[in-house]
Amino acid sequence: MLQSKLFSKTKKETPKDIKAISHQLLYRADFIEQLGSGIYSLLPLGLRVQQKIIGIIREEMLDIGAQEVLLPSLHPKEIWEKSGRWETINPPLFKLKDGHKREFALGSTHEEVMTKIVKERVSSYKDLPVLLFQFQTKFRNEIRYTGGLLRTREFVMKDLYSFHQNEADFRKFYEKVAESYLKIFKRCGLQAKRVKASGLGFTNSFTDEFQVLTPVGEDTVVYCEKCGFAQNKEIAKVKAGDKCPECGGKLRQQRGIEVGNIFPLGTKYAQAFNLYFIDKDGKKRLPVMGSYGIGIGRLIATIVEINHDEKGIVWPWQVAPFKIHILNLRLSQKEAAWLSHLAQEFEEQGIEVLYDDREDVSNGEKLVEADLLGLPLRIIGSEKSFQSGKVEVKKRSEEKTIMVDLKEAVPGVKKLLQ
Repeated sequence: MLQSKLFSKTKKETPKDIKAISHQLLYRADFIEQLGSGIYSLLPLGLRVQQKIIGIIREEMLDIGAQEVLLPSLHPKEIWEKSGRWETINPPLFKLKDGHKREFALGSTHEEVMTKIVKERVSSYKDLPVLLFQFQTKFRNEIRYTGGLLRTREFVMKDLYSFHQNEADFRKFYEKVAESYLKIFKRCGLQAKRVKASGLGFTNSFTDEFQVLTPVGEDTVVYCEKCGFAQNKEIAKVKAGDKCPECGGKLRQQRGIEVGNIFPLGTKYAQAFNLYFIDKDGKKRLPVMGSYGIGIGRLIATIVEINHDEKGIVWPWQVAPFKIHILNLRLSQKEAAWLSHLAQEFEEQGIEVLYDDREDVSNGEKLVEADLLGLPLRIIGSEKSFQSGKVEVKKRSEEKTIMVDLKEAVPGVKKLLQ
């Protein structure tokens, strides 16, 4: 991708009302654009990051046997009345009427819609389990929408729903999803903790959140460094400094950002929609259900909160909008042609490149912008380096620069990527 053709305009300053670091950097690097309170557009760079994250999540969901669907965002009132959540869900639904005065809601979650679909297709224990996921826009009528993509009113979510013969089968899959989530977050450059939490109005039982510890988080986590014990402070009966109830270690407390959650839903929705199946003994039973979510926008923001420095974003390799940033620092036509060919070679090998070919931008500006955009690997072609028969190569996460021979540029750079 030629940077001269990229639809992007970086900004030198941030409005005073933008507080979160992720919001500041995504705004300045032109990954996002605010349309209204809690409403954001993803620009080309931001969308590329979202697509990378979706690709990672999709791989992991397919790997545990789930199948992908796409459900509507516009829901008739009746489906929410069946579950009793038309008036009670918090935050409340965005509601509207069509030309016939019929009432609808913009979907904030899809338990009702998914249960209705499964009811039409499941009648026997042989039809279970059902494991379905989607990437869909959700609408949450939040009172507080802060931190850019950290808390918004419209966002893309991966939601998975599972239906099982019994509690034992559900619990087995529930643990499989928990393991999958930890893999997803690790691939996105994050270390997440599995944390016990309340049902948040979705279920009466405790649920599991996946929290990334950071001072800017809205939640508070009480956890043990020696074992896996971790609880959201809102349900914790222990506090920092106490002994861990599981291993006796000393408990700590830190704020965190919730990047995912998994919910045991029991038979609530199956009962509401009269969803039954016939088990092996010929008895009529309700399937046990689970719900599993990851907000993509919040995940993008969290990645930036954790992966940045004073100069800008430092994208982890797997979610970066481009892998390599090649900078042409006022080269001759012949040298520029060589650098352009290098970019093409990487692209042909499936390594995405942003090539800064702009002639109306100073070398200093190019370097500053490169730091702000934060692509994992930078190749700098300057008159000085070409005179020595080399190009400068630098990882965004490191200070040191490596000089690579022009003739060995492709294998030399690829070695750094391993």
